[in-house]
Amino acid sequence: MATTKDILERRSRLLGPNVSTFYEEPVHLVRGDGVWVWDADGRKYLDCYNNVPHVGHCHPHVVEAICRQASTLNTHTRYLHEGILDYVERLTGTFEADLSTAIMTCTGSEANDIALRMAEAVTGKHGIIATDHTYHGNTTAVSQLSRTNIPSTGDGSHVRHVPAPDSYRPLGGEPGPAHAMAFARKVAEAIDDLERSGHGFAGIILCPAFLNEGFPRLDPGWLNPALTQVRKAGGIFIADEVQPGFGRNGERFWGHQRIGAQPDVVTMGKPMGNGHPVAAVVTTPDIMAAFRKSFRYFNTFGGNPVSCAAANAVLDVIETEGLQENARIVGAYARDGLTKLARKYEWIGDVRGYGLFFGAEIVGDRTTKAPAPAHAARVANEMRRRGVLMNRLGIHYNTLKIRPPMPFSKENAEYMLGILDDVLADLGAPDE
Repeated sequence: MATTKDILERRSRLLGPNVSTFYEEPVHLVRGDGVWVWDADGRKYLDCYNNVPHVGHCHPHVVEAICRQASTLNTHTRYLHEGILDYVERLTGTFEADLSTAIMTCTGSEANDIALRMAEAVTGKHGIIATDHTYHGNTTAVSQLSRTNIPSTGDGSHVRHVPAPDSYRPLGGEPGPAHAMAFARKVAEAIDDLERSGHGFAGIILCPAFLNEGFPRLDPGWLNPALTQVRKAGGIFIADEVQPGFGRNGERFWGHQRIGAQPDVVTMGKPMGNGHPVAAVVTTPDIMAAFRKSFRYFNTFGGNPVSCAAANAVLDVIETEGLQENARIVGAYARDGLTKLARKYEWIGDVRGYGLFFGAEIVGDRTTKAPAPAHAARVANEMRRRGVLMNRLGIHYNTLKIRPPMPFSKENAEYMLGILDDVLADLGAPDE
């Protein structure tokens, strides 16, 4: 059997340098089932991080749907097939307002690229606002939105970045309305700057749960002051639902519904096909018509019969297994467990999250709220060594991010919390 060193060397030779992996000791996975995965040595891990297998690794209903359709027909959308129509009709039925039409793609990056073009088609402008700690994908256009993975090529002069929301250290000094108004002022300043620049203002793109930013605690209505500025300036709101969508927040099916914000365009990807590469853009008929008039767009694999079968099967499982409600109940249970750990360990500065994305911010001092990113990395790596996969992110890279597949149970949460308790005790307080 190849060693980890052998595989890393082979990856570098065949895939090129700087292909990232998780953890100081990368995991060589060979099998998955539900919320568990196994490595090449037969070791079992509780998966508390991967949202790609949304309804669980290798869910039999999704596997069977893929196999059945692949053995019947797979082609592209220049031939008629009802699978794409049935799926889009079902998908758009989960939205409010007139978000009733869609373009199917293969990745979230493609979906966000189309969303940016929709904003340009509608407004005639191409200036975009994003947060300064976001990630929306890898195409040339979409990569310009990121300040955390800054591309070395391309012209990002049409992008303005606003401070990522932080409920633990809020703009304006206080959480709630003061924080929301401070964020809205930053958005208004960015809009004015884009209009002066000659690019003009086309829209804002946000993850409604700000998951890469560290999933701050934001009440419904928090985004409204900022979106008032967006609408006033004639721009559109693009909601990137790749992470918070498909029931993960527990309270509602989509992240924008939970926070009470109505988007003009919604993008989605990773969880949609439970690992099968399928993604989508959902919008209104008017915006779709403007896009179709301005851009000739065709995607060979987007919306193919097998992808639509996989995506439709995922919706089946979410509904029949009650996974949105499971996310609400188990997420609350896990957050309560993290809160109990915070009473025990002073270096847990904040606990937050919604449904099955939650975590704890690791700090060196609760008074100053000084981030402890190196210690958060140590915790994540030690959890991996003890058979639990999670990771860290956030504005300061000091927030433990826990985002398991949707069948995650209270028993799974209890197992994870017990090991986390041991790791926090063994590692002790941060020394940074």
